[in-house]
Amino acid sequence: MKRLEGKTALITGGGNGIGKAAALAFAREGARLVLADLQLAAAEAVAAEIEAEGGKALAVSGDVSDEAAVDAMVRAGLDRFGKIDVLFNSAGGGSTKDGPVTELALDEFWRTIRVDLFGTLLTCRRLIPEMVAAGGGAIINISSLRAVIGTHGADAYTASKGGVLAMSRAMAMQWAEHGVRVNVLAPGVVLTERVAAFIKPDNPIYQKSLLGPSDPEDVAAMALFLASDEARKVTGTVMRVDGGASIY
Repeated sequence: MKRLEGKTALITGGGNGIGKAAALAFAREGARLVLADLQLAAAEAVAAEIEAEGGKALAVSGDVSDEAAVDAMVRAGLDRFGKIDVLFNSAGGGSTKDGPVTELALDEFWRTIRVDLFGTLLTCRRLIPEMVAAGGGAIINISSLRAVIGTHGADAYTASKGGVLAMSRAMAMQWAEHGVRVNVLAPGVVLTERVAAFIKPDNPIYQKSLLGPSDPEDVAAMALFLASDEARKVTGTVMRVDGGASIY
């Protein structure tokens, strides 16, 4: 039996990067996928790839920072598949406009908080009651190595991902009795196309990766484990996929 056979997973940011890698990995293990992405065409392309290989996938347009959009993406998944067992919050990320608190634009700070932290809150807020009613579920949230160790020059992103980490631990405590597991992935440098465009090899956080930077598939493999019943006794944990950077 495949590891996610009979389960439905909602992946935000499912059209690109880590979200796309996770979608393909989950589908190979039997999951039905709801792929939400601001770039609907990208999500549709991933869904088409999954269905061409015999899987089932639904692409939806979704802005995780908008409550109505989050409700719409969840409703679409429930209407199509009847339930959602797994939530993987992969949408979000930093930008080149980030910087130290003394320099970054406040608009950029609030944009980052709204997408990375508030967006995670909205999807969890919407889906946890569904999971409780169904008897349980698995939530995997993306934080960052920056939330675990001190780094330079991305204070908005660091703040948002630190919030995701702390909020996830709180949710793990509150919903464990209902069978809802909440875990966190804290990647270091992951060579998605977007990251590779602005984090160069001379970046200190890049150089600390003892095993080298990760590929999206490396993070997807950890998400797959946390989504599966193999992790049925794992909640409130932070799994670092950082090439050893956090012990540098």
